[in-house]
Amino acid sequence: MAETREEWIKKRAYTLWEEEGYPTGRESIHWEQARHERDALEGSAASSNGKEVKPKAKRTATGAKTNGVVTPAPKRTASRKTVS
Repeated sequence: MAETREEWIKKRAYTLWEEEGYPTGRESIHWEQARHERDALEGSAASSNGKEVKPKAKRTATGAKTNGVVTPAPKRTASRKTVS
């Protein structure tokens, strides 16, 4: 069964509370932070237990991409200066 948004926020807020050393009186702060994190992660990969937030994978640019086709970057060659 898929985890609901509220369940994720609840688990994430609990994790934030644990990470801060179980402080009292900061429930609403942890809840709001978890809610903001969830809003930011909508559509990206977050762990199901709320303990680890996985950022979206960044693509490395190895070449130019045009219309879905990746063109390899030109190979670099070492140039040497000759002393006369």
